[in-house]
Amino acid sequence: MLIVLNNQHSIANQFLSELRDKTVQHDRERFRNNMQRLGELMAYEISKKLRYAGRTVQTPLGESRILVPDQQPVLITVLRAGLPYFTGFQRYFTSSDCGFIGAARKENSEEITIQLDYLAAPALDGRLVILVDPMLATGKSFVKAVQALGAHGTPAHIHVAALVAAPEGVSYIEEKVKSPHTIWTWALDEKLNAQSYIVPGLGDAGDLCYGEKV
Repeated sequence: MLIVLNNQHSIANQFLSELRDKTVQHDRERFRNNMQRLGELMAYEISKKLRYAGRTVQTPLGESRILVPDQQPVLITVLRAGLPYFTGFQRYFTSSDCGFIGAARKENSEEITIQLDYLAAPALDGRLVILVDPMLATGKSFVKAVQALGAHGTPAHIHVAALVAAPEGVSYIEEKVKSPHTIWTWALDEKLNAQSYIVPGLGDAGDLCYGEKV
């Protein structure tokens, strides 16, 4: 399932427009803050899909019965670009277990490959997982991450959380990932270019957050 959130009118589109705007991107703090805000708002949207159970709380004047989540998802992010976005999810799912993946794009004359160098994650068997990475381009890093996470157990459901996505990446995930999953994005963009970057996209999210790498 694919859920595209910018089809709805909300303040999130303001934050997304600032992330895309090259005249604003030079302000790294603002860029990171907007990523975090969109992480918070997507966490809220995903929270609607959790299981809920009734809880009674005592107020100063009586009792109140309210439905609250009866599970905390496992939050996993792909370093380094995912960190500000991931922080937004943490602010909403404050008790969640967390995991981290180090993955890098390797380019050669034939194809884009993904090198996964680091993985730290809790037990995942039967749990709800939110895999946080701002850019869903080819989809290969997401698929590689899902495959690697299999060593930690089989999640009940994986929510793939991207800021922006390319149709090619969505199709690749749908083709390769057979376990239950939902793809969430704030925007489904036009395409990938010849270098497999999202168009119109927003550029290299990691570099815009932290500076260019060498």
